[in-house]
Amino acid sequence: MSQRARSHSGLEQRLGYRFADPDLLDRALTHSSALSPAKRIERSYQRLEFLGDRVLGLVVADMLYRRLPKANEGELSRTLNTLVRKETCAIIARQLNLGAAMILGTSEARTGGAEKEAILGDVAEAVIGAIYCDGGLGKAYEFVERMFGDQLLEGQPDRADAKTTLQEWAQARGLEPPAYIQSARTGPDHAPEFTITVALGEFPPLSASGPSKKIAEHKAAEAFLIAQNVWKTPA
Repeated sequence: MSQRARSHSGLEQRLGYRFADPDLLDRALTHSSALSPAKRIERSYQRLEFLGDRVLGLVVADMLYRRLPKANEGELSRTLNTLVRKETCAIIARQLNLGAAMILGTSEARTGGAEKEAILGDVAEAVIGAIYCDGGLGKAYEFVERMFGDQLLEGQPDRADAKTTLQEWAQARGLEPPAYIQSARTGPDHAPEFTITVALGEFPPLSASGPSKKIAEHKAAEAFLIAQNVWKTPA
């Protein structure tokens, strides 16, 4: 493990994720210009970027499918393309100040590589790939949902997510906010499965499972809304 890989505690706090293998984060931040040609495949962010791009697409597609139950395939595709494009990834990279943590070659650093849209977008995807490699899909999903969720809502201002809809539905009826209770956790640490039960007033509680608590909570809220005919079952 490199000394630099040990010194990313501030960045890990911004990411909301602590790496078991900090060297993965080190690689995710390393531009090929900082390496000799022989080490670029192994040590630069390029391979992690490739992986992170696919993980991002899967997670965002799942988020859209669950959060936008009335959207058709075309609407889902257009929103997906907006969220996973390099410009959006660059916005996330700036929010996390990834540019300041990047490892660049002298020439690339001199020409402002840490602020280039394409490079920032690539690094954001590489970080997603590194989190996936280190913590599994559940942790990668939590990170993407946390960082890209606001972008999703901005792109679809007329649509709320399941938890928000359920809370507003309860409030309109003078009820206390719904409670989300973890009722089970199964699976290994790298691929856990959480079961969350949502309780609201005198209504029968409903449970749902997912690879993170947040996903399970959203699924439980969706199940409740469908059970009460607030939402229709997705086709």
